[in-house]
Amino acid sequence: MIVDTTEILRLLTDHDRRSEGFALLVEAYTEPLYWHLRRMLVVHEEAEDTLQEVWIKVLSSFDMYRGGAEGLRSWCYRIATNAALDRLRRRCRWRFVTLDGVGRELLEEFRHEVVESADEIEVRFQQALLALPTKQRIVFNLRYYDELDYGEISRVTGISEGACKTNYHYAQQRVKELMIR
Repeated sequence: MIVDTTEILRLLTDHDRRSEGFALLVEAYTEPLYWHLRRMLVVHEEAEDTLQEVWIKVLSSFDMYRGGAEGLRSWCYRIATNAALDRLRRRCRWRFVTLDGVGRELLEEFRHEVVESADEIEVRFQQALLALPTKQRIVFNLRYYDELDYGEISRVTGISEGACKTNYHYAQQRVKELMIR
């Protein structure tokens, strides 16, 4: 699906047509945002619940959006990423673990989520990703799966482009190491 963010932004800024613009935005980004959240949270229900929170936040905070059409996607991804991180942080408080430590729990949940017919290499790849530190995992997912460029990843994560490149490089190396084992 080709997304005309200029048209979506035009409709969103027209108060009489905002619902039409929001419907187009939801149609364009629901699937990629769901999968972004699913990779971060692992569990389908958590990803769905968080996605609903994301759309509420997008709609309620749109009046504060100051970017152009080219930044709309990364703005939505940033809201989604922050919502997922908030959910993971709540988990950490309940279990007295760090944000990176919650990866072990995610790995266990992944094992419960995976179907027996799943491809063994894909399962090992996902397990390797879940072993990464949170920041590296987010950068890797945004680059590898969502095909965002480093500028967009920087806007989503709030870290510099150079740091995004470094995180991606280290993530690639670590995944390769874990896949060889």
